[in-house]
Amino acid sequence: MEKKNYTVSIYTENNLGLLSRIAAIFLKRHINIESITVSKSEVNDVMRFIVIVQVTEDQVRKIVGQIEKQIEVIKAFYHTDEELFFQETALYKVRSSDFMKDSGIQHFIQETNARIVAATPDFFVIEKTGRRQETDHLYEKLKPYGLMQFVRSGTIAVSKNEMQISGILEKFNTTNSLS
Repeated sequence: MEKKNYTVSIYTENNLGLLSRIAAIFLKRHINIESITVSKSEVNDVMRFIVIVQVTEDQVRKIVGQIEKQIEVIKAFYHTDEELFFQETALYKVRSSDFMKDSGIQHFIQETNARIVAATPDFFVIEKTGRRQETDHLYEKLKPYGLMQFVRSGTIAVSKNEMQISGILEKFNTTNSLS
Protein backbone atom coordinates (compact mmCIF):
# COMPACT_ATOMS: atom_id res chain seq x y z
CA MET A 1 0.00 0.00 0.00
CA GLU A 2 1.07 3.51 -0.80
CA LYS A 3 1.94 6.02 1.94
CA LYS A 4 0.25 9.40 1.74
CA ASN A 5 -0.75 12.30 3.98
CA TYR A 6 -3.68 11.68 6.31
CA THR A 7 -5.29 14.14 8.68
CA VAL A 8 -6.47 12.54 11.90
CA SER A 9 -9.15 14.54 13.75
CA ILE A 10 -9.64 13.58 17.38
CA TYR A 11 -12.46 14.95 19.53
CA THR A 12 -11.73 14.62 23.24
CA GLU A 13 -12.55 15.78 26.70
CA ASN A 14 -10.04 18.36 27.93
CA ASN A 15 -7.91 16.21 30.24
CA LEU A 16 -4.35 16.48 31.46
CA GLY A 17 -1.85 14.05 29.90
CA LEU A 18 -3.96 13.07 26.91
CA LEU A 19 -1.58 14.67 24.41
CA SER A 20 1.33 12.52 25.59
CA ARG A 21 -0.80 9.35 25.42
CA ILE A 22 -1.93 10.16 21.89
CA ALA A 23 1.65 10.91 20.85
CA ALA A 24 2.75 7.58 22.38
CA ILE A 25 0.35 5.72 20.07
CA PHE A 26 2.25 7.11 17.07
CA LEU A 27 5.63 6.54 18.75
CA LYS A 28 4.91 2.84 19.39
CA ARG A 29 4.30 2.38 15.67
CA HIS A 30 7.37 4.41 14.67
CA ILE A 31 5.19 6.97 12.87
CA ASN A 32 6.44 10.53 12.64
CA ILE A 33 3.90 13.25 13.34
CA GLU A 34 4.28 15.90 10.61
CA SER A 35 2.04 18.44 12.37
CA ILE A 36 -0.16 18.56 15.46
CA THR A 37 -2.62 21.25 16.47
CA VAL A 38 -4.94 21.28 19.45
CA SER A 39 -7.80 23.71 20.00
CA LYS A 40 -11.27 23.89 21.40
CA SER A 41 -13.97 22.60 19.08
CA GLU A 42 -17.44 23.79 18.18
CA VAL A 43 -18.77 22.28 21.44
CA ASN A 44 -17.97 23.57 24.94
CA ASP A 45 -15.45 21.45 26.86
CA VAL A 46 -14.55 19.39 23.78
CA MET A 47 -11.06 19.69 22.33
CA ARG A 48 -10.03 18.87 18.79
CA PHE A 49 -6.62 17.47 17.91
CA ILE A 50 -5.53 17.62 14.28
CA VAL A 51 -2.60 15.32 13.55
CA ILE A 52 -0.93 15.05 10.14
CA VAL A 53 0.91 11.81 9.35
CA GLN A 54 2.27 10.11 6.25
CA VAL A 55 1.21 6.46 6.39
CA THR A 56 -0.77 3.82 4.53
CA GLU A 57 -4.55 3.71 4.87
CA ASP A 58 -4.27 0.46 6.83
CA GLN A 59 -1.91 2.12 9.32
CA VAL A 60 -4.13 5.17 9.79
CA ARG A 61 -7.18 2.93 10.35
CA LYS A 62 -5.33 1.06 13.10
CA ILE A 63 -4.10 4.31 14.68
CA VAL A 64 -7.63 5.76 14.79
CA GLY A 65 -8.91 2.53 16.37
CA GLN A 66 -6.20 2.67 19.04
CA ILE A 67 -6.83 6.36 19.74
CA GLU A 68 -10.56 5.72 20.23
CA LYS A 69 -9.72 3.26 23.02
CA GLN A 70 -8.53 6.17 25.17
CA ILE A 71 -11.21 6.93 27.78
CA GLU A 72 -11.31 10.68 27.13
CA VAL A 73 -11.59 10.34 23.34
CA ILE A 74 -15.12 10.94 22.09
CA LYS A 75 -14.45 10.09 18.43
CA ALA A 76 -11.56 10.03 15.93
CA PHE A 77 -11.62 10.29 12.14
CA TYR A 78 -9.11 10.29 9.33
CA HIS A 79 -9.26 12.18 6.03
CA THR A 80 -7.21 12.61 2.88
CA ASP A 81 -6.20 16.08 1.66
CA GLU A 82 -8.93 15.93 -1.00
CA GLU A 83 -11.61 15.66 1.69
CA LEU A 84 -10.53 18.78 3.60
CA PHE A 85 -10.07 22.51 3.53
CA PHE A 86 -6.77 23.08 5.32
CA GLN A 87 -4.38 25.93 6.07
CA GLU A 88 -1.43 26.86 8.20
CA THR A 89 0.11 30.17 9.18
CA ALA A 90 3.77 31.17 9.07
CA LEU A 91 5.63 34.18 10.45
CA TYR A 92 8.89 35.43 8.95
CA LYS A 93 11.16 38.02 10.60
CA VAL A 94 13.35 39.79 8.02
CA ARG A 95 16.06 42.43 8.54
CA SER A 96 14.78 45.85 7.48
CA SER A 97 18.04 46.88 5.82
CA ASP A 98 18.06 43.86 3.50
CA PHE A 99 14.34 44.03 2.90
CA MET A 100 14.29 47.71 1.90
CA LYS A 101 17.05 47.29 -0.72
CA ASP A 102 14.75 45.38 -3.10
CA SER A 103 11.30 46.79 -3.81
CA GLY A 104 10.52 43.65 -5.85
CA ILE A 105 10.24 41.58 -2.68
CA GLN A 106 7.58 43.93 -1.32
CA HIS A 107 5.60 43.44 -4.54
CA PHE A 108 6.06 39.67 -4.26
CA ILE A 109 4.68 39.74 -0.70
CA GLN A 110 1.54 41.48 -1.92
CA GLU A 111 1.16 39.05 -4.83
CA THR A 112 1.29 36.04 -2.51
CA ASN A 113 -1.35 37.51 -0.16
CA ALA A 114 1.16 37.71 2.66
CA ARG A 115 1.06 40.78 4.87
CA ILE A 116 3.41 42.80 7.01
CA VAL A 117 2.22 42.61 10.62
CA ALA A 118 5.03 44.58 12.26
CA ALA A 119 7.71 46.97 11.08
CA THR A 120 10.59 48.47 13.07
CA PRO A 121 13.81 50.14 11.95
CA ASP A 122 15.55 46.78 12.49
CA PHE A 123 13.10 44.22 11.11
CA PHE A 124 9.78 43.39 9.45
CA VAL A 125 7.46 40.56 10.50
CA ILE A 126 5.53 39.03 7.61
CA GLU A 127 2.57 36.68 8.00
CA LYS A 128 1.41 34.16 5.39
CA THR A 129 -1.61 31.88 5.66
CA GLY A 130 -1.98 29.11 3.11
CA ARG A 131 -0.95 25.60 2.24
CA ARG A 132 2.46 24.20 3.18
CA GLN A 133 3.80 24.71 -0.36
CA GLU A 134 2.85 28.40 -0.24
CA THR A 135 4.53 29.04 3.11
CA ASP A 136 7.61 27.09 1.96
CA HIS A 137 7.74 29.13 -1.27
CA LEU A 138 7.70 32.42 0.65
CA TYR A 139 10.37 31.03 3.01
CA GLU A 140 12.69 30.31 0.05
CA LYS A 141 12.00 33.74 -1.43
CA LEU A 142 12.74 35.58 1.85
CA LYS A 143 15.79 33.53 2.86
CA PRO A 144 18.28 35.66 0.84
CA TYR A 145 16.91 38.84 2.48
CA GLY A 146 18.24 38.14 5.95
CA LEU A 147 15.62 35.79 7.38
CA MET A 148 16.15 36.23 11.13
CA GLN A 149 13.38 33.95 12.41
CA PHE A 150 10.75 31.62 10.99
CA VAL A 151 7.89 29.74 12.62
CA ARG A 152 4.96 27.83 11.18
CA SER A 153 1.77 26.68 12.89
CA GLY A 154 0.39 23.20 12.69
CA THR A 155 -2.21 22.48 10.07
CA ILE A 156 -5.81 23.37 10.80
CA ALA A 157 -8.56 21.68 8.80
CA VAL A 158 -12.29 21.29 8.38
CA SER A 159 -13.94 18.59 6.31
CA LYS A 160 -15.70 19.40 3.06
CA ASN A 161 -18.57 17.09 3.97
CA GLU A 162 -20.50 17.12 7.24
CA MET A 163 -18.73 14.94 9.75
CA GLN A 164 -20.62 12.24 11.63
CA ILE A 165 -19.41 13.82 14.86
CA SER A 166 -22.21 16.41 15.09
CA GLY A 167 -24.78 14.12 16.75
CA ILE A 168 -22.18 12.58 19.06
CA LEU A 169 -21.00 16.02 20.20
CA GLU A 170 -24.57 17.20 20.79
CA LYS A 171 -25.20 14.19 23.05
CA PHE A 172 -21.87 14.79 24.83
CA ASN A 173 -22.69 18.46 25.36
CA THR A 174 -26.20 17.67 26.65
CA THR A 175 -24.88 14.98 29.02
CA ASN A 176 -22.17 17.29 30.40
CA SER A 177 -24.65 20.17 30.81
CA LEU A 178 -26.82 17.99 33.04
CA SER A 179 -23.89 16.93 35.25
